[in-house]
Parts: sequence; C-alpha cells; structure tokens
Amino acid sequence: MKIEPLEKSKVAESARPVYDALEKKMGRVLNIFKVMAHRPNALGPFLDFYGQVWAEGPLSPRIKELAYLRTSIMNGCEY
Repeated sequence: MKIEPLEKSKVAESARPVYDALEKKMGRVLNIFKVMAHRPNALGPFLDFYGQVWAEGPLSPRIKELAYLRTSIMNGCEY
C-alpha cells in the first residue's frame, strides 16, 4: 500500500504553518513529512522529536545517520 505525499494545497489548515516553517528552514518539504501530513495532529510533535534527535549532542551526525540507516534496514524499510 502506498500513501501519497500531500502537497501544501491539500493539507489540513493546521498543517500549513508546519509546511511554511519547513520550506523556510529547508527550502522544501520532504516527502516523509508530506506523508505524515495525513495525520496533522502528529506532524508537529514528530517534528519536535525529530529536531531533538538531530540536535547537537554526544553522538556525531555520522553515528546518528548510521543508526538511522541500520534501523531502517533491520525493519525492511525501503525509504
């Protein structure tokens, strides 16, 4: 089953400020966030969590990325 990413014109009104913030920060909205926009009440809290995971801390970005990829592989994720 494929869940289509939502473009800004199709998201709930509550998710539009999140899209605006992502566009401002990253220049675009990544597909993972466009898919999460199907559940706008979860999108904002997830981005808060995601920001904390990738914030500066004891683990280098390289180690975080390796953990991210390894977890994806172990769970059979293609994305």
